[in-house]
Amino acid sequence: METIGKYRVVRELGKGATATVYLCDDPDADRQVAVKVIRFGQDSAAMSRRMRKLFQNEGMVSRRMNHPNIVHVYDAVVEEDFAYLAMEYIDGFSLEEHCRIDKLLPMHRVIGIIFKCCMALDSAYRQGIIHRDIKPANIMVAANDEPKIADFGLALNMNKDMDRDSTFIMGVGSPAYMSPEQIKGYPLNQKTDLYSLGVVMFQLLTGRLPFRAANQATLVYRIINTDAPPVTAYNPSLPEGLNAILRRALEKDLYSRYKNGAEFAKDLSSVRYQILEEDETEKDNRHFETLRKLDFFTEFENVELWEVLRVSVWREIAPNVAIVREGENNKMFGVIVSGCAEISIEGRALCRVGVGEPVGEVAFLHPSSDLRCATAVTLEPTLFLEINAAALALSSEELLERVRNALLTCLIRRLREVSKLAAAQGRPAVEAGVGSLSGIPRGGLSLELAPM
Repeated sequence: METIGKYRVVRELGKGATATVYLCDDPDADRQVAVKVIRFGQDSAAMSRRMRKLFQNEGMVSRRMNHPNIVHVYDAVVEEDFAYLAMEYIDGFSLEEHCRIDKLLPMHRVIGIIFKCCMALDSAYRQGIIHRDIKPANIMVAANDEPKIADFGLALNMNKDMDRDSTFIMGVGSPAYMSPEQIKGYPLNQKTDLYSLGVVMFQLLTGRLPFRAANQATLVYRIINTDAPPVTAYNPSLPEGLNAILRRALEKDLYSRYKNGAEFAKDLSSVRYQILEEDETEKDNRHFETLRKLDFFTEFENVELWEVLRVSVWREIAPNVAIVREGENNKMFGVIVSGCAEISIEGRALCRVGVGEPVGEVAFLHPSSDLRCATAVTLEPTLFLEINAAALALSSEELLERVRNALLTCLIRRLREVSKLAAAQGRPAVEAGVGSLSGIPRGGLSLELAPM
C-alpha cells in the first residue's frame, strides 16, 4: 500500500492476526503516525461485524483519552471493506520484549513504568473507560521510560447503557492476564484493569506469570481459586515490600484489592527508596559473563544462566567465615565465584574447594534430609553465588534438571578423587586370575568387605 486515506505509507511496522500497522506521514500535521488497518470480509460475516464494532469502539474510546501515558488517536475511518486508525507513533518498544527471564528490565524501571500506568488507568476510568485487555503487548514504552497504553478496542464504556451496547462482548481479554471476575463474566470496574496490571508487573519482575498451567482450563481454575506466590519466591533479590503490593493487586476479593490506580501508585512509590536508582543492566551483564566462564555452568543454555541469576544472591564473604556448618538443617547451596574454602568433618580438614566449585550441594540433593554433615569455611575473601533453593524449586524444569546434573557430575568427580586417596591407604589388591565372569556360578558375585 502506498497510501491509506490521506496518509503516505513509509513502511510496515507489524502484523497481527486481525490488523496490520504501518508507519505513515501525516501531510496535514507534518508528523509521523502509526496507522492500524483492518480488512473485513476475509472471515465469516459475523466475525466481520464483530471486528467492525470493535474497531469503531477503539476509535470512539481512544479519541476521548487525553493522558501522556495513553496512545493518542488522531483519526478513525471505517469503510465498506476496511477500516483504519491513525494514532501516535511510539518510537520505542513493547513490554512484551521484557517478559523473558533473560530480558528483564531493572527493578527501578519496572516500578516507574507501572506507576505511570496506574495513573493512566485512573484517568481512563474517570472518563468511564475500562480497558479490559491490559497485557505487556498493549503497553509501549517511549523515551525516558514513558509507557503508552494502547489498544482500547476491547474497552468497556461505563457511561453507555449496557443493555443496548452492542460493543460489549463477554469473555474478551487475554486469559493469563484476566481477573477472576472477568473470567466469571461478572460486572467489571476499574479494579479488573489493576489486577491485570499486577500480573504484568509480576511478570516483568520475575520473567514468570503468577499462575501457570499446561492447559487453559487448569489456568482458569488457578486464577479463580489459588493465591499467587510471593514475588520474592521467584526473584529473591526483590524488596520484601513488593510482596504486599502485588498480593493486594492480585486479590480475588474485590473489597481487598486496590480501589483505584492512585492507591496502587502510592504504595509503589513507598518501596522505590529500597531500590537502587541506577541502571543495573550493566551489572547483570557482568555477572552473566562471569558465570559463563565458570566450569560449573559450561553446559547451561544462556536463558538458563539468566534464570540462575534471578534466583540467586551474590555474597562477598570475609576470610574465616562459615558458609555452611555441620549439624545445621537447610538446603542452601551455591558456587564459589572467586576465592576458596576448606571443607571439614568433625574438626578434621577434608579438602579445599575453589573457583567454580559448589558448596552445600549434598543437603540440597538429598531426597529426605537437609542435615549438614560437613563445614565449609572461607580461607580468603570469597565471592559466593548463593542459590535460593526455594526459588529454584519454582523455576523451569529444564533449569532444575540442569542444576541437578551439574551437581551430580561434581559429586561423582569428587567421589572418584576420594576413592583414589582411600585406595592409596589400603593394602595391595588381590591379583586377578585368568578366568572371566563367565565362570562365576549363577548365584552371582559374592562380595565381602576386607578389613583395612
